[in-house]
Parts: sequence; structure tokens; C-alpha cells
Amino acid sequence: MEKIQTRADELAKEHKEISVAEFFEKNKHLLGYENLQKSLLTCVREAVDNALDACEEMNVLPDIYIEIKKIKENRFKLIVEDNGPGIVKEHIANIFGKLLYGSKFHKLQQSRGQQGIGISASVLYSQLTTGKDTKIYSKIGDGKVHIYELHIDTKTNNPVIAKETTIYGNGRGTRIEMELKGKYMKGKRSVYDYLQQTAIMNPASKIVFIDPNSKKYLFDRVVNKLAKRPKEIRPHLAGIEHGTLKKMLKLTKARNIVSFITTEFSRIGKTTALEIVKKAEVDEKLSPKNLSFGEIEKIIDSVEKTKLSNPPTDCLSPVGELQIEKGIKKELHPEFVATITRKPSVYRGNPFQIEFGIGYGGDLDKEGQSILMRFANKVPLLYEQSSCALTKAIMQTDWKRYGLSQTGSSIPTGPVIFAIHIVSVWVPYTSEGKEAVASYPDIIKEVKLALCDVGRKLLVYLSRKKRAAELEEKKETFKKYISRVATSLAEITGKDKNEIEEKLKTELEERIELIEVETEKYEDLEINNKIKEEEE
Repeated sequence: MEKIQTRADELAKEHKEISVAEFFEKNKHLLGYENLQKSLLTCVREAVDNALDACEEMNVLPDIYIEIKKIKENRFKLIVEDNGPGIVKEHIANIFGKLLYGSKFHKLQQSRGQQGIGISASVLYSQLTTGKDTKIYSKIGDGKVHIYELHIDTKTNNPVIAKETTIYGNGRGTRIEMELKGKYMKGKRSVYDYLQQTAIMNPASKIVFIDPNSKKYLFDRVVNKLAKRPKEIRPHLAGIEHGTLKKMLKLTKARNIVSFITTEFSRIGKTTALEIVKKAEVDEKLSPKNLSFGEIEKIIDSVEKTKLSNPPTDCLSPVGELQIEKGIKKELHPEFVATITRKPSVYRGNPFQIEFGIGYGGDLDKEGQSILMRFANKVPLLYEQSSCALTKAIMQTDWKRYGLSQTGSSIPTGPVIFAIHIVSVWVPYTSEGKEAVASYPDIIKEVKLALCDVGRKLLVYLSRKKRAAELEEKKETFKKYISRVATSLAEITGKDKNEIEEKLKTELEERIELIEVETEKYEDLEINNKIKEEEE
């Protein structure tokens, strides 16, 4: 018995607390650092996302500069600079040198970052692969430039400042310099691919990119106005979980359960709060801190049986139909573009919106295959395509109905680009790597509705394009025989051949125009019938 107790004591001494930095040090693949190519891309993405968020928070049109310098084989220096507000000196070290440090985790407000992991994880990856400190320059407009060189102590998840200086300098913005192991590739899932997609869904941004071969790329802005700033909202009661509600009950300053419901949650008035409490058979004057386990369960059950107003949607900032259209046209040059921004909807109490754009033909003919672009809060999702709800919605849609080639439940083929965007206060990613959206039925339903709306526009375009080609072919055939017919008629009637030929050409154009109008009416009727079938 003593031996067992001794062994238990020995095992107990081996238990240690693990810091979050230490965990991700050994599991960096969870954050997107799986291989050299993806690791380089992830570092670029995290820095650019931070830069865009910072500029938009200050309401300035983003000017982002990215440079990747090759040091030696599979080793690079990454530089990312923006014209945002800069970072206050006291926060620089923690933002870049402490995982899970940020301002967005507790906010119900649309933003690119959510967890406070992104850029600090890139700093961690840099030091793990090269041993070098990350260098940060910050200007907040006070005539000073604060320069920090730092790394992360993974045991404590705290920043270690190797060097700190302040010099004089004008302007605002942040510049990051880090050395890291990586692999620079072109084509799909490359840094260029990410930046091009970022430019499409962020059309008010100007992005300059210098690649390792010193080649310069410019993704210029096509919109000179930022989308509306999203506002922070309170949580919504729909889909609230027991543990979350229990924590909120303990922290609230409300004196009774009714005031707790009306003040801590969005869009809940006193009448609705009283209805919830009455259905739960809980005393409305009871202090929130005194609710028992069973009473909390009754409140949750009552919420599910009560009709609630949807949460406010001013926490969302969609790109907009015209802006997405301009972005697609600028970067991909298709001959046809159609876009839609759906009305806001809700999943588990979280507001979200779906935007969808489709491009067809033009320069896309050179690609030889369809292109699927997925976005979440304006950020491209380049990996884990097959496990993403946005992809599943594309595959589950019958695209043959809209004039595209499709084999079974697959992504359609042809010179077409699909750009699907979800905006939300909390995007339900499938992993910390933020590469795929979870398959909530409400989300898939909204995506499908957006696909159908735009699909009908594509069908109209393709039908008219096909009809125009057929009529043009018929017209050219008739034109070949007009001269012969005119000659024969001139011989029979004795009239001028040229005059007869001109009249025949005019008649042909009028008949073709009449056929076009009648065919268009018929096709519009067919499309309307398809719409009715879908709605049913």
C-alpha cells in the first residue's frame, strides 16, 4: 500500500501547468504551420489581416506593403508595413509576444482576427525556425517611432524584449520584420494567390508586393470608400449554453433575473423577459447570482420555446454587391459578373450575412477550369476546401439548371469563378487554423439561396449568349445567298439589283430583331418557371 502511495506521489510531482505558447510550440500545425509553403503564407496572412483591421478601425484607406527577401534556400525575411494607427508603446510587446492577447475575443463584432493568436503565433514560428527576434516599428503620430526586438518565452507565454529604442519620425503605422523558414511557390495557395483574393474582397485597399525575385506586383484599389464600420453588440439569448449563462449570471450587476435578461442580452424587452421567466416558473425578483442549476436549465428550456427578435445586424460590415463586382472585374477580367449580398440571418444567436459573386468567360477562358474562392470576414480561405460549408453548398447545388457543366455532386467545370463570402461576429471555423467554415444548416441554407439568386442571372446571360450566337450564324448563312437572290429577282422584275439587295438586308435585320425579342420573352418565361420550381 505504501509503495502505491509513493508511486502516486511521484506521478503527482510530474504534473506541470502547460502555457498556451508551450502547447502551440509543439502543435504549430494546428495554427496553419504544417509545411514550409503554408507556413510562409500563414505569416503573410496574419500580418496583412492585422494591417487591414488596423486601417479600417482608424477609417483610413489601407496602403499595405509586403516584401519577401530571400536570405538563402528556404529562409526568408518577411516585411509587412501599413498606414494604420500604429500601436501604443505599452501594448507592443504583449500584442506580438503573448499568445491569446487581444481586444477582439470578447467582442461580438465583425473582425478578421478573433482569438488573439495570429501574429504572436507567427512570431513564435519565426523564433522556432530561425532563432531570430522579430522587429516591430510603431508610429502613432506623436513624432516618435518605437522599435522593439522581441521573442516569446514559451514557458511563461510572455514577451522577452531583446532591444528597445525610440527615434524621431513622422506619420502613423506599423512595420513588422521577421526571419523564418518557408518555401515560396507560385500558383494556387501561394502568397500571390492570397493577395489577389484579398484585393478582390477588399477593393478599397492598395497592396504592393515585392516577391523574392524582386518582382513588384500592384493590387490597386478600385473603391475609394471603406465599408461601414461594424458596431459591437451584446450576446443573443438564442442558442445560449448552460455554462455560458451560468458565468454571466455570476458576473452581472443586475439585481433580478428580468433586468439581467434585458440588460445583458440584445433585443430582449421587459415583456419578453417576463414571458421567459414565467414559462420557466422562476421568481422574477430572484437575484441572478442565486439561481440554482435546475433554474438555469428551466430558463434555457424557456428561451427555446419563446419567439425572440433577431439580434441587431449593425455589427456586420458586408463588402457590397457593386464593390465585389469591381474587385472581380479588376483582378480576373471576366466577360460577365453577377453578385448578391443576402439579408442578415442568424445561427446560434450569431448574426451573419452571405455574399456571393460569379464571373464567367473573358480571361477565365485561359484557366481551363472553374475557380472557387472562399472568404470569411474578407479573408481568403485557401486550405481545407473539401471540409468547408461554403464548398459543400456549391457542390450540393444543381448547376446544370443554370447552364454549367457538372458531374454529380461536384464543383462545376468551365470558365467560371465562384466567390463566396461569410461575414459574422463569430465565424464558426472548424479549427484554430481558420481555413474552413463549420457546416451549420442555417449557414448552408443561406449560401444555397445566394447561389440560386446569382445562378439565375448567369442562366439568363448564358441563354442570351447562346441565342445571339445561333442567330448570328443564321444571319451569316442568309447573307451568303442575298446577292444571288437579288440577281435573280432583278432579272425577273427588271429592277436595280443593288436596290433589291439593300431591301433584303434590311428585311433580314428586322426579322432577326423580331426573333430576338420573341425568344427573349419565351426564355424569361422559362426562367420564371424554374424560379417557381425552386421556391416550391
